[in-house]
Amino acid sequence: MGKRRFFDHPSALTVAEIISLTGAEAGDGARLSHLITDVAPIDLAGPTDLTFIESNKYADALATTHAGACLMPPRFESRAPGGLIVLRAHEPYRAFVAVHSELYPQSLRPASLFEASDIAPGASVHPTARLESGITVDPGAVIGPRAEIGAGSIVAATAVIGPDVLIGRDCVIGAGCSITHALIGDRVVIHPGCRIGQDGFGYVEGAGRRKIPQTGRVIIQNDVEIGAGTTIDRGGIRDTTIGEATKIDNLCQIGHNVVIGRHCVVVAQSGLSGSVTLEDFAVLGGAVGLAPHVTIGRGGRVAARSGVMNDVPPGETWGGYPARPRMQWMRQQATLARLTTSGDKIPVRPTRPDES
Repeated sequence: MGKRRFFDHPSALTVAEIISLTGAEAGDGARLSHLITDVAPIDLAGPTDLTFIESNKYADALATTHAGACLMPPRFESRAPGGLIVLRAHEPYRAFVAVHSELYPQSLRPASLFEASDIAPGASVHPTARLESGITVDPGAVIGPRAEIGAGSIVAATAVIGPDVLIGRDCVIGAGCSITHALIGDRVVIHPGCRIGQDGFGYVEGAGRRKIPQTGRVIIQNDVEIGAGTTIDRGGIRDTTIGEATKIDNLCQIGHNVVIGRHCVVVAQSGLSGSVTLEDFAVLGGAVGLAPHVTIGRGGRVAARSGVMNDVPPGETWGGYPARPRMQWMRQQATLARLTTSGDKIPVRPTRPDES
């Protein structure tokens, strides 16, 4: 099978241009006119590739790399092989990402899967929907009554936009998404297979478990990105809100009435129960579960696979199940490990003869 590339081959950058872009410093004798045409891992890079190193884990690979140039902290410079152009950077990976983005700008934002540039044949747009100029709608997409979509947005194949939904400018709605009962800002990216605006999970306990009406909305502010397969329930009598520039990974569940602040990060498989609040800059690791009505304070962080039953104060890091402050959790884990490996016995209360 022939090798296929899914992104256009990048144009070249000189080492001098890379230095200007990243603020890196050239090592002694660096060839500033050398052309870099691609990026690659340190062990696979060739003479026209840029690579990077930040960790001692890859120090051996640095010694044998065939890369043309390498971004690295100054401490690795003495290990660089002859002929490698050394670019000193205090944050090599951040600098590498800047170059990668410059070479492959089209990778940062999904495009039309049909390579359409307008409303493609086979798309269904209701006569009362309002679409600004420069909108792309792929075949099989459905845009419902009175929906409004801003200029420059893309609606991919088989996506469904429900009645009265508002989508801002320069947004991307991925293939197979369904969006109802939602107001979405500008520059929002929603990856394939997301479900946004369906009713939340709410029932009154008792005989028959009476269903609770869910009449709120989903509000998604500017510059949010939502990963593939994530679901966001609409509110009950409040709105479910996602704050600006928040990033949500694949396969997350956001329950009804959840409020997520600005610049938060929610990693894959996390589940937020109804009425959870994440204040600005909060971070949830992978597969975190939050009980209903819990608040994660501003800048709070929760370690992967933790179960949070109580509020996390602003700026603190919690982990474990049930989650507790980081140092307490780590001490408990260390004590448990010591007891199970050192042969020490966990003290138990003696049993009286009359106890069964």
